[in-house]
Amino acid sequence: MPCFVGEKAPRSQSRIPADMLNGCLSSPSFTLGLESPPLYWLLKAASPPRLSTLYQQHSQVLLLLQLSLPASPSEEVEGVEKDLLRSGSFGVTLSSRAPLILREEARGNANVHKTAAMTKSNGENPRSRSRVQRIREGIHLRSLKAKKKVEDITKDDVKTFLKKNAFVLFTVGAVVVGIMLGFALRPYKMSYREVKYFSFPGELLMRMLQMLVLPLLVSSLITGMAALDSRASGKMGMRAVIYYMTTTFIAVFIGIIMVLIIHPGKGSKDEFTQQQKIEQVSPADAFLDLIRNMFPPNLVQACTQQFKTQYGKRVINVKVIVNESIFNLTNATQEISREEIIPISGTTSGVNALGLVVFSMCFGLIIGNMKEEGQALRDFFDSLNEAIMRLVAIIMWYAPIGILFLIAGKIVEMDDITAMGGQLGMYTVTVIIGLLIHGMVVLPTLYFVLTRKNPFIFITGLLQALITALGTSSSSATLPITFKCLEENNKVDKRVTRFVLPVGATINMDGTALYEALAAIFIAQVNNMDMNFGQIITISITATAASIGAAGIPQAGLVTMVIVLTSVGLPTDDITLIIAVDWFLDRLRTTTNVLGDSIGAGIIEFLSKDELQNGDVEMGNSVVEENEVKKPYQMIPQENEYENEKPPDSETKM
Repeated sequence: MPCFVGEKAPRSQSRIPADMLNGCLSSPSFTLGLESPPLYWLLKAASPPRLSTLYQQHSQVLLLLQLSLPASPSEEVEGVEKDLLRSGSFGVTLSSRAPLILREEARGNANVHKTAAMTKSNGENPRSRSRVQRIREGIHLRSLKAKKKVEDITKDDVKTFLKKNAFVLFTVGAVVVGIMLGFALRPYKMSYREVKYFSFPGELLMRMLQMLVLPLLVSSLITGMAALDSRASGKMGMRAVIYYMTTTFIAVFIGIIMVLIIHPGKGSKDEFTQQQKIEQVSPADAFLDLIRNMFPPNLVQACTQQFKTQYGKRVINVKVIVNESIFNLTNATQEISREEIIPISGTTSGVNALGLVVFSMCFGLIIGNMKEEGQALRDFFDSLNEAIMRLVAIIMWYAPIGILFLIAGKIVEMDDITAMGGQLGMYTVTVIIGLLIHGMVVLPTLYFVLTRKNPFIFITGLLQALITALGTSSSSATLPITFKCLEENNKVDKRVTRFVLPVGATINMDGTALYEALAAIFIAQVNNMDMNFGQIITISITATAASIGAAGIPQAGLVTMVIVLTSVGLPTDDITLIIAVDWFLDRLRTTTNVLGDSIGAGIIEFLSKDELQNGDVEMGNSVVEENEVKKPYQMIPQENEYENEKPPDSETKM
């Protein structure tokens, strides 16, 4: 006897009793009423095993019924039932649209039974057929769901979408208009002065963003580290370092593989025109400068300058013993003077971001360990961080205008593309392919494997930050926008973003590492020099290390390229061969750098969720303890006053 639920159930009944449901589950066939009026039924079985049996046998039907729940539930579903339906707990809902979808499902089930019978009679394996059939049904159900969503779109939904994504739409539109405007103005052959005047709105955007980088970097790192205990920050820091090193090595590997496969440097060097001399830098001095900059002697100076070894000449006199002849037993001495190049201390303009990051991390950890004593400083830097983020929200409205003129001005200023040689063109294509593989394949795959979430939904929330990186060509200048996108669009925990993003913008340069390794081997190919395995390993290590020292400013990668070329004995003056296209590739690798930092924040948040939850619990307990401690503390002065009033009493008694 089949058990039929829904059609024969009385309209006034709001819940099917557990004994009736258990009886239905025990029956050989269990069906749901398709012709019932648009009522909402909540089936809540008394025994969980029965409930799981129902879900396994009729999961697709129940899923479809749940999808048919409209935005506002009927008044017939009241109290606990409404809460359970809203929370996504087990529930079956019937609406006016349910019958159509359910008929499609019933037809699919009938086809399943029919094909199973046919395959059984033919002697085929029914499991393989049923698996294919299930895949088809899943695709069919998803198409029905998508069709239903499209049909339900209203004008209010469109308005809400436009309001929510206004910044992204404006920024994308600015890039498109900027490219069109730039190419439209190229035939007018504007002078250098006119191009500078034309690019002035874009220069203003760069100055606004750079103005906020220093206070944002310091305040975000201090508040982020202060909000974590030393154990949680240590684990999170270890995960961040492992992520940074892994992605950087992968980027270098991709760059080396691409340049060895495509071989863009094949041909003659005659098509290049050298423009200028490049300052020589010792790799040893460059790495020592990196360590020196981590510990700035003057914090105020670190806000505007960073240490850089410079080279001077000094004359030294060397005494040499000279024998006039082999028969003469007396030796004569002669002084020889020669010049020697020596390293001397020097500075270069630019924020010493590495030194400020190290100081802010240590300072934040100390404040966090000070508990109540450091609360005033924590509140100060929290307020500073919040104020900076509100300034960022204002500047974001101006960002599309600035990006438009930055891109248009750069297109007007660039050299004639048709005059570019074949080798340089192939080099550009090779870099673009390498960056696309790393940014659109490797990083999303890493995010999906570790978090089991859709990486492209995550990347969609970062669109404005990526476009700003493309326009400004500076990961540090993009930092304020990146904070905004991750915290508001992707809902990443602020404790993670405040720790990961400033460090990532300083030391995690995937795109720069890929570019430097690829460019070094390209220059070797242009000079007809074959790289052995040892030299390629040296390039990969030095490119990884040099990318850490690359400041987050436009075209900083060209400076660190000297270190990579010197390490394998390549001519450093050949860096000028790639300057013609570096302005464009610099924008692409900066976008890759920002994407790598942001995906790293999402991965580290997922891996650190236990530490973050424990921190929330401890924070709640500490607040309760503070409130309990404060009550007796406030009573102490009253007790002291009372005791101070007692002596006259006691004196009178005596």
